[in-house]
Amino acid sequence: MTHKVLNVARSVAPNSVMLTGITSMSGPASIQGPEDGLAALPALLDEIKKAQRQDYDAYIVACFDDTGIYEARHLTDKPVVGIGEAAFHASMMLGHTFTVVTTLSVSVPVISDNINRYGLSSYCKNVRASEVPVLDLELANSDAEQRISSEIEVAIKEDGCGAIVLGCAGMADLPNKLSRKFGIPVIDGVAASTGMACALAALQQNQDFNNLA
Repeated sequence: MTHKVLNVARSVAPNSVMLTGITSMSGPASIQGPEDGLAALPALLDEIKKAQRQDYDAYIVACFDDTGIYEARHLTDKPVVGIGEAAFHASMMLGHTFTVVTTLSVSVPVISDNINRYGLSSYCKNVRASEVPVLDLELANSDAEQRISSEIEVAIKEDGCGAIVLGCAGMADLPNKLSRKFGIPVIDGVAASTGMACALAALQQNQDFNNLA
């Protein structure tokens, strides 16, 4: 999944931007609900601490639950962008209401709480679970794409949304195909966060907010 995320990020980043994909090798194998998020947090923050030695210009947390983004912002003065946060704002800034189609039902409350915290609940029509386990997105013979597609079809009929936000980094390779199929924007947080991280890093470098009195 890290390789998939990195490939998608590279496809939207400017050629001058160098990207590195880092995988935490401790904690849960995937984040499915608040307990997994808490279990993953220490190793995530450790990876960011280690990454600071490389002097990166920005950090993207490639978990749709935006696990640890607030804690990470206390560790660095560089931009930290969560893929969920980026996807929601991208849809809003494009003028679309959205429905989130995520993996398992256990993730729905976390995502809904984040949307409320970001002040974007008026743009969100619904948060839906496709009931696809995160790691099934990496199985060659999985029916994950079909199940996600089926949930999108129901969301368009029932929610009246203007866009679909894909609620997992493992879905990052699907938006173009699904957008063509359904005829509405399908937004991936990996691509959205990459664009935002690049823009925020450039803005910070040009204006040096941290040194303003």
